[in-house]
Amino acid sequence: MMRRHATQLETVRVVVTEDAVEAYEAALGEACGTVGFFLDEDTRMWTLEGVKQRGEGEAALEAGLAIAALMTGVEAVVTREATEAEGWLARSFQAFPEQVIGRRFAVRGTHIDDPTLPGRITLVLDASAAFGSGEHGSTRGCLRALETVVHRKPRRILDMGTGTGILAMGAAKMLHRRVLGSDIDPWSVRVSKGNAALNGLSRQMRFVKADGWRAPVVRGQWDLVFANILARPLCAMAAELAQNLAPGGTAILSGLLISQIRWVLAAHRPHGLVLERVLREGRWAALVLRKAW
Repeated sequence: MMRRHATQLETVRVVVTEDAVEAYEAALGEACGTVGFFLDEDTRMWTLEGVKQRGEGEAALEAGLAIAALMTGVEAVVTREATEAEGWLARSFQAFPEQVIGRRFAVRGTHIDDPTLPGRITLVLDASAAFGSGEHGSTRGCLRALETVVHRKPRRILDMGTGTGILAMGAAKMLHRRVLGSDIDPWSVRVSKGNAALNGLSRQMRFVKADGWRAPVVRGQWDLVFANILARPLCAMAAELAQNLAPGGTAILSGLLISQIRWVLAAHRPHGLVLERVLREGRWAALVLRKAW
């Protein structure tokens, strides 16, 4: 059974320029179980909204916002509003229509009862915990990237920073392999386990709490690694990724803006990871890297 939120929720909101999105996403993520992105096409400003239990995680949120302001030079105005669980759930439903992604995937919430689309691998997410999932460009790019490497038939697969488990589930369904998902957030581990059960994948998947590559359970020689996180931690973990990727193995990296591609590549190339493909989804990019034999 998926954990449901208590009724005392609040939405924390900031409006920032594009170059501050990454830092403020990380800031809201310090305290909020879900973070959504919305672009105003007229002003080109991004609204970031996080939903959390009222009164919880205040110190972590305050520290994260302070760090984001220092990193970006953008002093974002923070607004809050009470959000009843039922109202937030209805909003999640409205913001989470079925997403058709690439050639093979469709992502839908549990609130959609229509027949599944023929010829598509359908991934079902608990809509109450999947605020905007499948809509974000980084997620879409990773699923499209998976389609390009399926012919390699990777056997050992890791999804680092699994979140709702969407990429891990996509790999398990497409490749018919066991997949390990890890996340630093215990709430994400619970959500991903629930989503795996919704998709009949509990036996194929394992989810663990882990901080990057520090936990022994995530170390090994992986044939395929997903890391849909943020540009800065991707760069910081480049050497460890290379150490834990099998010869000939593939890494699919995202959570970065197109403007950050060169920065991320510069961190990985010295460790023997070669760029094979860039997939763009709006202003977001997914990189397919391969380790030499």
